[in-house]
Amino acid sequence: MSGDEPTVGQLVAKASKDLSDLVRSEVELAKTELKKTAVAAGTGAGMFAGAAFLGLLAIVLLSVALGYAFVAIGLHPALAFVAAAVVYLLIAAVLVLLGKRALGKAKGPERAIETSKESVEVLKAIGKGD
Repeated sequence: MSGDEPTVGQLVAKASKDLSDLVRSEVELAKTELKKTAVAAGTGAGMFAGAAFLGLLAIVLLSVALGYAFVAIGLHPALAFVAAAVVYLLIAAVLVLLGKRALGKAKGPERAIETSKESVEVLKAIGKGD
């Protein structure tokens, strides 16, 4: 063995350090992707919450409309309240659709999973001596 070739201990230490660095970078990649996914999921959940709130407003307006069902001055007040409730229901429906679309965009850490699989394959190949 010549003097500038690394020892087995040095090679093992370097391989261990490289493996640690690889795992650390994979974890960082997964964290980054999960943050993006969490933001998309949070947006979708917020839109569902908005739809629920507006749906509750519509129920209240429909209840008030029933209370005024027998009051008539010009345009029947009940019809005005029903029309307002329908508008709120339409807004709620739009928010549900937007929320569903936003949640559909939320994905797992695809790149991290792919690079982890590649790393495992490389390590298996190294282990087999290929």
